[in-house]
Amino acid sequence: MFLCVLVFPLMAEEKKTDCRMQFSLNSWSAFYKSGKGHGNITCDNGQKAAVKIRTHGGGVTFGKSKIVNGIGNFSKVNSINDLFGGYAESEAHAGASGSADAHAMWKGDVSLAISGTGTGWNLGVNFGKFKITRR
Repeated sequence: MFLCVLVFPLMAEEKKTDCRMQFSLNSWSAFYKSGKGHGNITCDNGQKAAVKIRTHGGGVTFGKSKIVNGIGNFSKVNSINDLFGGYAESEAHAGASGSADAHAMWKGDVSLAISGTGTGWNLGVNFGKFKITRR
């Protein structure tokens, strides 16, 4: 009896990269929420990008705030290009003066958790979009 065994080289699993965003964001809301900001994304594979941030949505929400020294942590991705686009977000918030903010959002298989401290005041619940594009 003859036994034939074919050996195929194992395909190397594509290494995913960790990316982080530092940002600032100004926003206001009166039922409709809108915000603009900018930041920088850096990845452990050496990829970098200057980005702009836009937020919009609606709900029962009122306020005006500014996040400075914000940090965003993404889930692992194949490339920095996977990070650009619109993320769905839902948020409940209440704060005055020197408030802190933290929440998570998602875009398909990519998730983003952001946190930061800021100034201003806000109260409410909203649903919307957090969009990241290259500057």
